Amino acid sequence: MNEQEHLKTLSDIKTLMERSSRFLSLSGLSGLFIGIYAIGGAIAAWWYINNNTIEVISYYNLATVAGEVTYKPYLTFFIGDALLVLVLSLITGYILTQRLAKKQGLNIWDTSAKRMLINLLVPLITGGIYCLILLQYQQIGLIAPSMLIFYGLSLLNASKYTHNDIRYLGVIEIILGLIAAINPGYGLLFWTVGFGIMHIIYGAAMYYKYER
Repeated sequence: MNEQEHLKTLSDIKTLMERSSRFLSLSGLSGLFIGIYAIGGAIAAWWYINNNTIEVISYYNLATVAGEVTYKPYLTFFIGDALLVLVLSLITGYILTQRLAKKQGLNIWDTSAKRMLINLLVPLITGGIYCLILLQYQQIGLIAPSMLIFYGLSLLNASKYTHNDIRYLGVIEIILGLIAAINPGYGLLFWTVGFGIMHIIYGAAMYYKYER
């Protein structure tokens, strides 16, 4: 066995080890679509705020000085908008990831996928509960930053069981969230960048690197 065959054998062993310990069927294309959905949801939120005549006429005021009576009429639209983006993202992510796993000959619900999902959901659910607490105490300006920070922590936590590239997206989301926390009146803008633009860049990069 020559040196080239040795290297190929080592590469095959490394691939088998990665497949047994990491979930490698996460679709980059789904990240691109999720980014598009997020931008669409953000545009809808901007349109609703700027075209509504209920006292507040900007997100900055809504996030920094609005009282409960003022911002409450907006909640139904915002929650519905966010849920629509979430549902579309989950459905698209599942379909495209399942398709990629089938193409790779892998099981989408193997042990590594379950570990990744658990590590992703724990910080994510914690962040969701925290955002509800912020809403209860009328801290509207901190909700978007908190979503970015906890989402970034979720990606960092899950990156141990999937592609390492995800941790870089996680770090960026955390940084954007911290900057947004310092500037609460611009949370929706940072949310658009974090969940929209960064997902499109990440998804395109992942697709180019692993799925072409």
